[in-house]
Amino acid sequence: MTDDGTTAAAATGTLGYEQARDELIEVVRRLEAGGTSLEDSLALWERGEELAKVCRHWLEGARARLDAALAGPAAPGQDAGDTAADPG
Repeated sequence: MTDDGTTAAAATGTLGYEQARDELIEVVRRLEAGGTSLEDSLALWERGEELAKVCRHWLEGARARLDAALAGPAAPGQDAGDTAADPG
């Protein structure tokens, strides 16, 4: 299935989002296709869980960065969205 280096990379979160997502898609495809032994299916499932965690980590980081960028430098006591609603 995968080598130990890739598994270790996923466990530490060093896989890129796209790489983890693409591998997760392949894991799901193989599970849906069936025809694997119970042991292999369980190994695929576990790998899928690891990959999903990596993807979730990347997406949470991206969300935090986006939220921070959208918040921007607001004046003290003022929400970033308040200036757009204030007509003048």
